[in-house]
Amino acid sequence: MSDEKTSVRKSWFWDFIDNIQGDKVILIIITMLILFSIVTIFSSTSLLANADTSRLDIFKGQMVTVAVGVALIAVCYLIPKIWIFRFLSQFGFLISALFLILLHTPLGVEVNGAVRAIQLGPIQVHAYEVTKVAMVLYLAWAIHAYKNDSFKVANLLSSRYRSMKFLAKPGCKRFIYIFAPILLVCVGILFGSFSSTVFIGGIMFVTILIGGIKFKDILAPAVLCVAVIAVCIGIYWVSGGQVFERFGTAINRLAIGEKHQNIKDLKPGTVEFQDALDDIIQPASAKIAIHEGGIIGKGPGNSTQKYTVPLMFSDYMFSFIIEEYGILGGILVITLYVSLLARASLIVRSCDNEFAKTAVAGLAVLISGQALMHMFINADLGPLTGQTLPMISHGKSSFFAFSIAFGVLLSISKMAKAKIMKEEAESEPLVEGLGIQDDNVQNTLAELDDFESGRG
Repeated sequence: MSDEKTSVRKSWFWDFIDNIQGDKVILIIITMLILFSIVTIFSSTSLLANADTSRLDIFKGQMVTVAVGVALIAVCYLIPKIWIFRFLSQFGFLISALFLILLHTPLGVEVNGAVRAIQLGPIQVHAYEVTKVAMVLYLAWAIHAYKNDSFKVANLLSSRYRSMKFLAKPGCKRFIYIFAPILLVCVGILFGSFSSTVFIGGIMFVTILIGGIKFKDILAPAVLCVAVIAVCIGIYWVSGGQVFERFGTAINRLAIGEKHQNIKDLKPGTVEFQDALDDIIQPASAKIAIHEGGIIGKGPGNSTQKYTVPLMFSDYMFSFIIEEYGILGGILVITLYVSLLARASLIVRSCDNEFAKTAVAGLAVLISGQALMHMFINADLGPLTGQTLPMISHGKSSFFAFSIAFGVLLSISKMAKAKIMKEEAESEPLVEGLGIQDDNVQNTLAELDDFESGRG
């Protein structure tokens, strides 16, 4: 009797899995990343615990975060039509601009030395995490509208007012709807983080290249973008570092390699030695964690570097994973993100409209690109950028934003799969269309052989 119940339970589970129409490889990747997140957050957040908050409280909070994230994935997955995503995505730039503007109001909250979050009642929202996903989806909409000439406002104004005829030109639409939003968002982010500006700006440019915008059309806006950054640097120097102060942070991070050398010449116990040590403690401890992890790691809960690296649970999560789970654990995580990129390329081939193709490719590049950058920084192959490990590192805003991204990927893969199945079903009655019934196929082939051999 118990065996029958177990069989029924297993049957129910696999029936549920079979009924999921989205890409099952991406579903497996999401599940693995979430499991990694639950385990590593519980083990790596020792320094977050204090007199008011225990590690168990942090773990419970992470479970709530995961539950909300899974709900967001489910909501996106259940959206039945691609036009709904496309309609909502056109507001991505406005949402990004609103969040970046709110950073300069009393709602702005300082995080790690810069105003990057917005306090909305009990909820703290990291503006840059929202901007990443929102802008990729917006650019997917803009590229779709550009290729189909469906910018309604520009078309309406150019047709009604002679003075606005220039809005009908493709180059003008391209600048207003694609390049100008990218430039404005980059400047908005530049107030709080130079590294995030470079990363998010790079992702946006890659997205429009994937979407089919020609490289020659990007050159002029790219030069303009460099010029704007140069002006911002000038403002930074003239203001004595009071405006765009994150340039100074970027310069200090680029100079960490030099500080590694300088600390050897300083006397231990001096103020200069301690300041230099504080600057290099995180990247140095991250490398120690990777070294001590070895092939199989120290085992869950046995990390020692989590007590010396304040941001081990976010900015240095990959180092923590290797310390506890070894190179093998690190390879598994790398495989998950690379597999996502490979799987997304297959989904893109199945999509039949520009929005779906650009959204899937852009989101996959965003997730995998941020993961790879996080890994490079953890291996001390570049300056600290503050980019977390998607769906694994601690942080509600990041987890929710990437949950939406994964939900969109699953939903579009479901729609693409349904379309392919429909086309296959419509193309099945090929033999019947030739006037040959299934039961008579063998007889017909035999008659054809007789005819060719001269016996018919």
